[in-house]
Formats: sequence, C-alpha cells, structure tokens
Amino acid sequence: MSTKGRSEPRVVCCAIPIARTAGKVLVITSRKRQNQWVLPKGGWETTDIVLEAAASREALEEAGVRGTITRYVTTIPSASTTYHFYELDVASLDAEWLEDKERRREWVDFAEAVNRVSWKPELAQGLLLCSLAPRR
Repeated sequence: MSTKGRSEPRVVCCAIPIARTAGKVLVITSRKRQNQWVLPKGGWETTDIVLEAAASREALEEAGVRGTITRYVTTIPSASTTYHFYELDVASLDAEWLEDKERRREWVDFAEAVNRVSWKPELAQGLLLCSLAPRR
C-alpha cells in the first residue's frame, strides 16, 4: 500500500454542497489543475474533533459555503488516502472567502457534477452515492 511516506493513509473529508430543492451541486476548480473540477475536500486536522467538522471547514475555506452537514454518504479507501463524504445543505455563499482568488465555483445539476469530477474516480464514486443520485 502506497501511503506517500506516511505510516497511515491520509484522512480526507469531502463536502458535497447541495441546493436540495434545485437539485444542484456546487463544484469548484482544483488549485493544482485550474481546468479540472472537484468537490471541497481536505485533510482532517485534530482541531476538527469530528470528520464532519473538517468537511464543513473545507467547504468554507475552498468554496465560501455555509450550511449544515445533513448526511454521511460513504467512506472510500485508496492506497494513500481514505475519503469520507458528507452532504452539506447550503444555506449561503460568502461573496469573498479564503481561496476565492485561487478557485472558481459553479452550481451544476447532478449529472454535470458527476461529469466534471469524473477525472478523480473517488470523487465521482462518492457523489454517485449521495441523495441526489438517481435511484437504481
């Protein structure tokens, strides 16, 4: 198992920002790959106490999203990272936020959100398990 120099896989918390009544997902651009889209995500820090707090913090830092974590979605392990996904019902978007000079954000419908994050399989997999996904 490749952990990129760590003794354990990195713990990453991912928010799926949702406008539930509109059926939309907020996606953001990657800082490293400006033309690629992602969901707000980042490493869990001990100051976060719980994983949900990390997902909420990352949504605020990376996308200026304020809201409530409403649902645990899934955990997806990879060789170097363990991803934890949470739905976040968006209450508001800040006009300015920590990474607003480095990222763009856009509301898109569910299918388009999956399409945009599909370059990163873990993100698409987590998104496909959220409550906006069409029922099989």
